[in-house]
Amino acid sequence: MDRLFGLDSPALHDEGISLLATLYDDISATMYEEILRDAEIPFLKKDRGAGGAMRIIMGGTLSAIDIYVPTDRLAEAEALFREEESEVVDE
Repeated sequence: MDRLFGLDSPALHDEGISLLATLYDDISATMYEEILRDAEIPFLKKDRGAGGAMRIIMGGTLSAIDIYVPTDRLAEAEALFREEESEVVDE
């Protein structure tokens, strides 16, 4: 069933971008977006399966959300989130 709906794997994406994270709620996705914007790292947010249509109809999605960044900035983006996680643990 998952092969049919595309819920088991990351959304299709273009060359030159890499998967940074798979998130399961809009709050986490918004957090990632804001951190990437602050760092001026371009990103692409894609819903898995029919999540994009669900977002339009229901205002949100129940499927996973994939966040992509340019491949040449992936290490920088990953470092940002390691830094964010360590700050949360230290508090």
